[in-house]
Amino acid sequence: MPARNRFAELLAEIKEWRHDIHAHPELRFKEHRTAQKVTDLLLSFGCDEVVTGFGQTGVVGVIHGQAKGSGKVIGFRADMDALPIPEATGLPHASTHPGIMHACGHDGHTAMLLGAAKYLAETRNFDGSVVLIFQPAEEGSGGARAMLDDGLISQWGIQEFYGMHNWPGIPAGQFAVRDGPQMAATAFFELTIKGQGGHAAMPHKAVDTTVAAAHVITALQTIAARNVDPLKTVVVSTCGLRSDSNTYNVIPDEITLLGTVRYFDPNVHDLVQKRLRDISTLTAQAHGAEAHLNYTPRVPPTINDPEAASRAAEVARTVAGDVIRDFDPVMPGEDFAEMLAERPGAYLFIGNGDSADLHNPSYEFNDELIPFGCSWYAEMAEQRMPLK
Repeated sequence: MPARNRFAELLAEIKEWRHDIHAHPELRFKEHRTAQKVTDLLLSFGCDEVVTGFGQTGVVGVIHGQAKGSGKVIGFRADMDALPIPEATGLPHASTHPGIMHACGHDGHTAMLLGAAKYLAETRNFDGSVVLIFQPAEEGSGGARAMLDDGLISQWGIQEFYGMHNWPGIPAGQFAVRDGPQMAATAFFELTIKGQGGHAAMPHKAVDTTVAAAHVITALQTIAARNVDPLKTVVVSTCGLRSDSNTYNVIPDEITLLGTVRYFDPNVHDLVQKRLRDISTLTAQAHGAEAHLNYTPRVPPTINDPEAASRAAEVARTVAGDVIRDFDPVMPGEDFAEMLAERPGAYLFIGNGDSADLHNPSYEFNDELIPFGCSWYAEMAEQRMPLK
């Protein structure tokens, strides 16, 4: 069956919600306007319960089906936060907040779940309850954990979790879901190189942190290349550099490197953390400097329960036809993993077509996939909790 006719009818309205959210992006745990819009819409749909301020700035809506005899409770999750990236799309609904944009499609994820909520509140053609989870702070600040710590599971008795993320390069509206690991675990690091600042024209009187940092950055690439089993998967990326100098002729006293680690195997993670510390310390010492590592594990790998992934795929076939099941895990992380670690469920990709990549200033969520995403949520509720 193609995407539901009802969502084709609602597409213009859902696009307006999405474009409004896109034009007013908000960073992690600051999603106040977005949360208010979500709240107002859920109330207008007639949801049975709407709770705000959950997990700081999250919103939870509850819709009961025509019957509740099954006792089933399914959680559907969408993320709401934007990224600190200047937008370069030039679109009419481009960000009105300088330096902030929805470069990962969370505006689209929120809009699709809102569209599904409107339909489910109208029809209630299921036996059980749907919990709609609008999560803050997916981008590196633990929004999923904040909602779980506020009692997300215990308050509503959620038994299964499902969510989806748009994915550039997959045809628009096509779904992909695999059994087991789908996305990587993540960790962040701050590596501070301390030396002795000085005049750029007299480097022999200083301990040059810039040179030391450059050698550390290069040396860290040997972790994946020479320390980790080639059959294991790991990424170590140094992504930023900041110093206490901002001019042309000063050797900085201190430089901090910012980076991330991605992995699946906990043993690999332990090895990487040790090598990060050893390599940075000894390389800095070789240049007369010191290295101090601040290492922070973030989220576990996103692991789909095989049965839940199979159910998700069957629903996706109903909505869109062919479903991609056989593909390699990807290295970006996703804090929906925290929810899947507590209850079985699955995380799907939905194709964004031939678009700019995620976290790119020119990225734009493809509105063509909205009916497919909305339909998947609606079908999942009705097929997983059918009326007798």
